[in-house]
Amino acid sequence: MAVVQLAFSPKQQETIRQQTKNITLEVNEGTPRSGKTTADIFKMANFYIKSRDMNHLVTAYNQEQAFRLFMDGDGLGLIHIYGNLAEMKHDEHGDHLLLHAPNGKKKIYYKGGGKVNSVGAITGMSLGSVTFLEINLLHMDFVKECFRRTYAAKDRFHLAELNPPAPSHPVLIEVFDRYEKTGRYKWRHWTPFDNPILDEERRNELYNELKFSSYLLQRDWYGKRVLPKGIIYETFDMQKNQISKLEGRPIEMVFFGDGGQQDATVCECYVITEHEADGYYKYKLNQVASYYHSGRDTGEVKAGSTYAVEIKQFIQWCMKEYEVPVNEPVFIDPACRWIREELEKVGVDTAGADNNAHDVIGKAQGIEVGIERMQSLLSERRYLLVEQPNDQYDNYDWLQEMGMYVRDENSGKPVDKNNHAMDTSRYATNYFYSNYEDI
Repeated sequence: MAVVQLAFSPKQQETIRQQTKNITLEVNEGTPRSGKTTADIFKMANFYIKSRDMNHLVTAYNQEQAFRLFMDGDGLGLIHIYGNLAEMKHDEHGDHLLLHAPNGKKKIYYKGGGKVNSVGAITGMSLGSVTFLEINLLHMDFVKECFRRTYAAKDRFHLAELNPPAPSHPVLIEVFDRYEKTGRYKWRHWTPFDNPILDEERRNELYNELKFSSYLLQRDWYGKRVLPKGIIYETFDMQKNQISKLEGRPIEMVFFGDGGQQDATVCECYVITEHEADGYYKYKLNQVASYYHSGRDTGEVKAGSTYAVEIKQFIQWCMKEYEVPVNEPVFIDPACRWIREELEKVGVDTAGADNNAHDVIGKAQGIEVGIERMQSLLSERRYLLVEQPNDQYDNYDWLQEMGMYVRDENSGKPVDKNNHAMDTSRYATNYFYSNYEDI
């Protein structure tokens, strides 16, 4: 077996070696790509071996993220660290890694915590520790229940990591502040300079990607908590624009898509619903499921034919899941001819989406028309994300893009990055306005 030589940065070494005896909550907060997750994995790998408690939890927005980030960890996760000392198992509490430690067996469960009903997955469990990945994306009821699940632990410990949230985020006030006051709290700050994998050339590349927005520069380069500024869809509210299940009378199901191979390829499923109030009808645009794959983010570039097959499977899954009348064809970005051609080959009818190419309404022109429409629907809570139990097709990637979709501070125009899901949502919004807004 090959031995992997790892070089940890001083910040990573500090994290891994930090004693947990007098700490109830340890927080690693900072920029993306700062190396904090790798340090957390090795820290907890050591903790689990020594812990006197059997059951432990790793949680992220969804279970797939928890497994990918912590269990696999791009080859540096728990399953690779423990090797043949651990095995994947399933019991009445769910999927877990069973570790054969010197002081007894340990079960490390991995679950999603980003949805309203996530709390049900841990009800009745007794835990020794909880590791929260991107704790700011988790549902607060779930986070609070996790702390209750560890009350009886012999070696009670919680580890949280996150990218800097807005200063008013509930997790700062309701969780971090609370434990800081107890004196059993450790907070650590991270930047790209704490990641030994990033050389100067790569750091310069990151800086040049972020410098067009002071908001992104402060948050994702300096790792500071900043108020959203320049975010195009700042009218989006994590609580008010998300619902646990579809409401109203379903009218039709429609699919929209955008394509890239290095960039993200996206297909979103929408259900339009009718609601009666005071003798009138109003309509809402519900995003119920999303197919999303980024070659750049995953390191796996797929062929166009592969995307077409996977999108067709996604469409068929949605049709079976919701049983709502479907409006064909699938509406695709007009500039993305290759994905349309591949979809047609596998029997999926397509048409060009309305991308606002010729729109002029007041002072708004082009895509600004679609952006204003979507801003209005979000603020009126008529553009809604419906929580998707199927992790493969949930809203995680959409939420990530939404937080990165900003304007260039010099030109004032939307930055042409992190926008494939956002563009797809704009196409859906244009369709909604054309067919339902004047009814």
